[in-house]
Amino acid sequence: MSIQSDFFRDRVVVITGASSGIGEQLALKLPVHGARVALASRSGDRLEELAARIGAEGREVLTVRTDVSSEPDVDRLIQTVRERWKRIDVFISNAGQYIQGSIEESPPDRFHASLAVNFFASMYAVTRLIPLMSAQGSGSIVFINSLDAKKGIVGDAPYAAAKSALDRYGDILRQEVREKGIHVLSVYPGRVDTAMIGHIQVPRMSPKISPGRVADAVIRGIRRKKAVVTVPGLYRPLGAGNDLFPRVFDRLYKWFRLEGRVR
Repeated sequence: MSIQSDFFRDRVVVITGASSGIGEQLALKLPVHGARVALASRSGDRLEELAARIGAEGREVLTVRTDVSSEPDVDRLIQTVRERWKRIDVFISNAGQYIQGSIEESPPDRFHASLAVNFFASMYAVTRLIPLMSAQGSGSIVFINSLDAKKGIVGDAPYAAAKSALDRYGDILRQEVREKGIHVLSVYPGRVDTAMIGHIQVPRMSPKISPGRVADAVIRGIRRKKAVVTVPGLYRPLGAGNDLFPRVFDRLYKWFRLEGRVR
């Protein structure tokens, strides 16, 4: 199904974690739909290379080197975009870090580090976006979450804990800001074929999906004002199934070795 539409024409879209993976694909695809894109990442050189590709097509693009775990950096990102384009129509909180470890072997600082980038970074942005988008009377906030928030995988405790916090945060935010004209979308991809999990070999029954596939699903979800998008869609029942039959799902995950293997 085509996702071509005038929905994004001249809309200002901020993408964190834009230098690779899902963020890079969104950065390349959204300008084709007419969006003005602001790209944020810690990798300044990579951002500039990406911006050059987008600008060569005559598209409007802005880069802001940003560490999303730093509240002042998030402030500067939002202020820089507003100075350039006066508004923010879509904010895609995509930056993340795959911080692994068992509960027994993970010290508290590993959980703090995961929460800083995988949860608090989104919260910093939201606290600044709500007044801005409320004044505009519109806007979309998108959280790139993970299926780990629906069913935790052994060995992913710090990452899954942070993504689970983001899951409930997004659920409550969606309800709180609906009447302000703000749309909230939470996206739950399976394992995505990016450098972040390049060291993990996964079983055939649960292959890695392409970043482009997730980006297309995000674009459709924003345009259709979805509340939740799961990629691939066949995993939609995962959370409910785990709530109803937790031990069954524990056994299935162990039986099929869904935690994968380190290469």
